[in-house]
Amino acid sequence: MTAIAEELLNVTQQAAIAAYPLIGKCDKLSADDAGTKAMRYHLNNVEMCGRIVIGEGEMDEAPMLYINEEVGSGNGLDVDIAVDPIEGTNLMATGKDNSLAVLAAARRGCLLHAPDMYMKKIAVGPEAKGKIDLDAPLLDNMKAVAKAQGKDIRELTIMIQERDRHKDLINEVLLAGAKLKLFSDVDITGAIGAAMDDIDIDMLVGTGGAPEGVVTAVALKCLGGDFQAQLVPMNKMEYNRCRSMGIEDPYKLLGIDDIVQGGDILFSATGITDGLFLKGVRERKNGNMYTHSLLLVGAGARRFQLIEGFHR
Repeated sequence: MTAIAEELLNVTQQAAIAAYPLIGKCDKLSADDAGTKAMRYHLNNVEMCGRIVIGEGEMDEAPMLYINEEVGSGNGLDVDIAVDPIEGTNLMATGKDNSLAVLAAARRGCLLHAPDMYMKKIAVGPEAKGKIDLDAPLLDNMKAVAKAQGKDIRELTIMIQERDRHKDLINEVLLAGAKLKLFSDVDITGAIGAAMDDIDIDMLVGTGGAPEGVVTAVALKCLGGDFQAQLVPMNKMEYNRCRSMGIEDPYKLLGIDDIVQGGDILFSATGITDGLFLKGVRERKNGNMYTHSLLLVGAGARRFQLIEGFHR
């Protein structure tokens, strides 16, 4: 992925810039449309044989890059791509923090084709790799992570999305005496934060979107962290959709290597509005645009680049 890393970084940068004029305009569909068009255009300029395996917008019928859509120049690496031109569309449309443009890529056939449904997730940083078990009670996982990090359980910070479905998880964290960090939308950044030394997050846990889970797994594999997941089909139609997308057992516990195979992988995210570790797009006095991005290339590199970009 190194050969096309700069071009794929440009894809998320340009999607974020395209969305910028619509920040705070309460027009979610127009914002999605702008980000999607920019992402499609710039993906098609990358020297690769790309295929979208996770597109954006199935649930809410927003503009989307379609699953199985071919992108790229038609020459070069065979690449599978997971995208979300605007992750946190509602946040961005209402001028709130933590929206971003995001892309993950791997060699052809190496990404789980996750349908747009719910997924149970648990994410940790490198110190706790191999210590988590999604099937175990949250308290057991907290004890394991605390031990791996040399902390008391009361020193842990657990990030959970603020939803009614997570009341029991929230209560478990509080009963254990650990710290709680609630968020409204976008679990990708919280999971990545668990693998960054200067961010006070030790674990992300809860149920969220499956496509975002695949993108998260790519980022954590680059950073040396760990991620486990399980799809949550809500009805027979969703179960059958999993099967039609090649997932033989939709209820199987998925480790990070089940979701992302191999090590030739890439993750790129560009802030649209300010977030946990990315600044949002800015328009400078000279008319140029400023972007702030995270680029990760290769499994287990455990290095990350925060890249400031200046664009005409």
